[in-house]
Amino acid sequence: MSETSRIAFGGRRAVPPNNSNAAEDDLPTLEPQGVVPRGVNLQEFLNVTSVHLFKERWDTNKVDHHTDKYENNKLIVRRGQSFYIQIDFNRPYDPRRDLFRVEYVIGRYPQENKGTYIPVPIVSELQSGKWGAKIVMREDRSVRLSVQSSPECIVGKFRMYVAVWTPYGVIRTSRNPETDTYILFNPWCEDDAVYLDNEKEREEYVLNDIGVIFYGEVNDIKTRSWSYGQFEDGILDTCLYVMDRAQMDLSGRGNPIKVSRVGSAMVNAKDDEGVLVGSWDNIYAYGVPPSAWTGSVDILLEYQSSENPVRYGQCWVFAGVFNTFLRCLGIPARIVTNYFSAHDNDANLQMDIFLEEDGNVNSKLTKDSVWNYHCWNEAWMTRPDLPVGFGGWQAVDSTPQENSDGMYRCGPASVQAIKHGHVCFQFDAPFVFAEVNSDLIYITAKKDGTHVVENVDATHIGKLIVTKQIGGDGMMDITDTYKFQEGQEEERLALETALMYGAKKPLNTEGVMKSRSKVDMDFEVENAVLGKDLRLTITFRNNSHNHYTITAYLSANITFYTGVSKAEFKKETFDVMLEPLSFKKEAVLIQAGEYMGQLLEQASLHFFVTARINETRDVLAKQKSTVLTIPKLIIKVRGAQVVGSDMIVTVEFTNPLKETLRNVWIHLDGPGITRPMRKMFREIRPNSTVQWEEVCRPWVSGPRKLIASMSSDSLRHVYGELDVQIQRRPSM
Repeated sequence: MSETSRIAFGGRRAVPPNNSNAAEDDLPTLEPQGVVPRGVNLQEFLNVTSVHLFKERWDTNKVDHHTDKYENNKLIVRRGQSFYIQIDFNRPYDPRRDLFRVEYVIGRYPQENKGTYIPVPIVSELQSGKWGAKIVMREDRSVRLSVQSSPECIVGKFRMYVAVWTPYGVIRTSRNPETDTYILFNPWCEDDAVYLDNEKEREEYVLNDIGVIFYGEVNDIKTRSWSYGQFEDGILDTCLYVMDRAQMDLSGRGNPIKVSRVGSAMVNAKDDEGVLVGSWDNIYAYGVPPSAWTGSVDILLEYQSSENPVRYGQCWVFAGVFNTFLRCLGIPARIVTNYFSAHDNDANLQMDIFLEEDGNVNSKLTKDSVWNYHCWNEAWMTRPDLPVGFGGWQAVDSTPQENSDGMYRCGPASVQAIKHGHVCFQFDAPFVFAEVNSDLIYITAKKDGTHVVENVDATHIGKLIVTKQIGGDGMMDITDTYKFQEGQEEERLALETALMYGAKKPLNTEGVMKSRSKVDMDFEVENAVLGKDLRLTITFRNNSHNHYTITAYLSANITFYTGVSKAEFKKETFDVMLEPLSFKKEAVLIQAGEYMGQLLEQASLHFFVTARINETRDVLAKQKSTVLTIPKLIIKVRGAQVVGSDMIVTVEFTNPLKETLRNVWIHLDGPGITRPMRKMFREIRPNSTVQWEEVCRPWVSGPRKLIASMSSDSLRHVYGELDVQIQRRPSM
């Protein structure tokens, strides 16, 4: 009994689902039509002896299709653009009596109407937007073809055959892995849904294999490089494997909307055994701390080889891996960072912070959290499923935050639709809108059960949205692509539009709002270095002619970058006397010993100051975070920086702390210079220096980057990088 007949289809489909690029069935090498008469040998007709795909890195196919950087010896082309192949026959080809065609097949149950079986006709002229093959050269027994794929073709790895028609049936070449052909999205083709018309943008968002990720907090922005490695050996196959693991139907793999949505679900392992397990609890047993990764290559290759999710990731790691997935397949993509990003649990466009009557935060009632920053991705594509004008950059997020249609995924959501408040358009626009537009609302929960709105901060959330600049490592501010400036008429209109389209209406704070206080309060945190004391200065300004006494409360917490508090390490209450029309400063010293013992992954300290004016009972509230400055790794190179020549790379670290670092792992990466590697040091004593030397042999010329990270039991997020210029090998 055949395998097909054993599968139960429930009466709904004639063919099993075709959802694996890796699975395959061979096409028959002989398809006889009727009975072949005795004495007729089909091999005497036109027969294929060999097929040449011109698939070397320097061949025109890879250079013209911008696929020459892939570490892959198969032919890789982009859809909607012609490429060359050559077929050798057993005798000269005669177009008057010989008939042949090229066939491309993907998956196990190929069907022409699904785009999984593609017979390519021989045509006199290639037509834009259609499959076709034109003979451009006939020489002796060889025929050279210019083959053009459809700009809507499925993206994946196709098997290639050549079929020859005879009076008695079809003779087909046998399965040959050497002729397998990868077809990718094509941002250079005007008819492709991912077409990008600026060459510098294509070089950045498709071809650049090293990126910069912004983190920290808005007043102390920190950067780290990330190796996307989309051209590294095995990465393209792993990206196709990710879609196979998702059981994504092959017929949908030509649609960037579907591919990016599946990718956003599969890069996290929350509900589908995807690539990365998220962990935000500072415990990383049996895995790698998120801060230790230097790039995507190790993560993706481990996922494919182990067939299990890799531990662990946080938002920038999810975004880095997702960016590799998108760029590798040919979808233009970039990582964006949103500073003060709202995680709005009830999606009501307001972050409710509940206070006790004494001004302390009520952690039981406060469910929403404000992340110091959050990284997601943008992918460039047309949106034929939406009205005109909503194509271009689409927000996609693979960090598992909220459920979308039964899975942890987010997007693609049109950035243009988010800006104008059109949150009715799929996918997940209300969630992204809330991340950048929510209001911060301070509410006092009274003992009698009533709630009083003390303060509304409409400018805190989505304070700054940035991405890497094109062609450099600097920062590009893209806040205005997501939102209008606060206070503009368009900004209020966008909010009203979002509410009209079903974003939950906030509590009516009109009337409940207290009148503005006559006293202003602000505070500053000085730049803080890990292991050193720091000072916090609170300023009270009295704008009235009255005397006031103020009771102020400071809470200092160790927080995760997600805004969730781990531990309060200092609290202090103090009274302030304010003269009319005057100001007063109060300084609070934070000693290193108070925070060092409980420090988390990103060395983030969060300060919350509330103050009650005793005469008016008004409550003032302000919160700020600071990220401690962490020591860096130093990378040095010596020797010739030339393709194919040995050079020595040294990574160096000095422990500036008063404690011994234990179980220290240093990771080193450099796309085109070295494969990712790591080394362990049992301990590094205070003020001691460790050095690690490796011999590397670069294989890619041009501007490259070496990236290193260090993690230990008590100190993480230590980075270092070095720009290097690798020269071409001199020609002999």
